[in-house]
Amino acid sequence: MPACVRYIVEDVKAAIAFYTQQLGFRLEMHPAPPFAEISRDDLHIYLTQPSPFGGGAPMPSGEAQSPGGWNRVHLVVEDLDATVAALRAAGNRFRNEVVHGVGGKQILLQDPSGNLIELFQPNRTEYRPPGAGVKTEGH
Repeated sequence: MPACVRYIVEDVKAAIAFYTQQLGFRLEMHPAPPFAEISRDDLHIYLTQPSPFGGGAPMPSGEAQSPGGWNRVHLVVEDLDATVAALRAAGNRFRNEVVHGVGGKQILLQDPSGNLIELFQPNRTEYRPPGAGVKTEGH
């Protein structure tokens, strides 16, 4: 079953262009101006503008939903340095610089609304992509 994430965005059209043209996502549907669904492999993202109804509706307290924060999707790339260079040349923004960790190196890319995408290049041949772990009985 594919994973599905909702990102609150300021401009659905700009978000569609960013994800499809910069990160290789596919447009699944765009049935109304404040909503679209995009996908890449088994990851689906619902792009939603704040609105008076649906997934972008304010909370009962009146608090409006807004983009940004620290939650993010994690995309594995083969060559992080080349990917970052191409994205920078296209005028994209990053929240940090490349950092090196135990399992690889990563950087936080921002979409046009400030939502984060973690780009990650594993540095170990034994890296296990999401879903590749061993399942135990009952789980």
